[in-house]
Amino acid sequence: MEELLNLLADGRFHSGEELGESLGVSRAAVWKKIKSLETLGLTLDSVKGRGYRLHPGVELLSQEKIVDYLDVDTAASVKVQALLETTSTNDRVRDIIVDRPGLKAVCLAEYQSGGRGRRGKVWNNPFGSNICLSLRWFINEGMASLEGLSLAVGVSVVKALESCGASHLKLKWPNDVLWQSENGYQKLSGILLEVHGDPTGECEVIIGIGINVALTNEQIENIGQPAVDMTRICGKAVSRNRIAGTVINELSHMLDGFGKSGFAAFREQWLAYDAFAGRKVMLDASGKKVAGIASGVNQHGALLLENADGMLAYSGGEVSLREQV
Repeated sequence: MEELLNLLADGRFHSGEELGESLGVSRAAVWKKIKSLETLGLTLDSVKGRGYRLHPGVELLSQEKIVDYLDVDTAASVKVQALLETTSTNDRVRDIIVDRPGLKAVCLAEYQSGGRGRRGKVWNNPFGSNICLSLRWFINEGMASLEGLSLAVGVSVVKALESCGASHLKLKWPNDVLWQSENGYQKLSGILLEVHGDPTGECEVIIGIGINVALTNEQIENIGQPAVDMTRICGKAVSRNRIAGTVINELSHMLDGFGKSGFAAFREQWLAYDAFAGRKVMLDASGKKVAGIASGVNQHGALLLENADGMLAYSGGEVSLREQV
């Protein structure tokens, strides 16, 4: 399948016969491969008498192009791998060999069959339409030092997307990037952190990020909640390779700072993007619902909620937040 995609990547039409000769297979086998790509959600054009081509709006991820977008410091501190297909980039990033201390591993994939979101949800990513990125990082100060990291990641993602042309972006505690439209908030990106290791020593952190880039109307509707993509926000196509490289840059610099100062260095930036600051919200903590006024976050990244019981603080885990209408 990867060989076929490489042949179609030039955006020109290729006949079934031409593709079959290049791949050493029959035209019927080419047709089956084309159908397999379409089942993954990849948009292909098929014209009788001309053949097949990748839809002009489709840009495949390129490891080389992504690295070209990295600045000098980041390029020296990350190892990037771009895959065609995998179960989950959060799993595959752990297979990347890092051969020196401080080196971060990054895995991206065009399509993942088992992408994970918060609270056991599946992150659906149609082929060639999103950014699915996972970064592996080590810290030696124990799990307590990671308080607020998901919020700092959100700040990094927003800054990266803004530099790629997005505007009116907000952050929803603890890990969603939203776009503020006339019709309310729509989800643009989600973040998932997985932590393994010693509670007081070395910890392995896997940062998983999904970003909608160029979705069809049908794909947007199938997400199951108000959603948007970079193409709609910017009003034009945005390079997926540029987005990926810019996000990796911001993440790498943020982690270097977080490792020294923790969330305190990013709290004010997060508060500036807080989607629900001063609004009435309903918090669901493992089935227990609590209403109140969203009042930002404390120095540890915990959500502050004010109600008749006073100012309450809630940390991550099985906690979700909704605005009260």
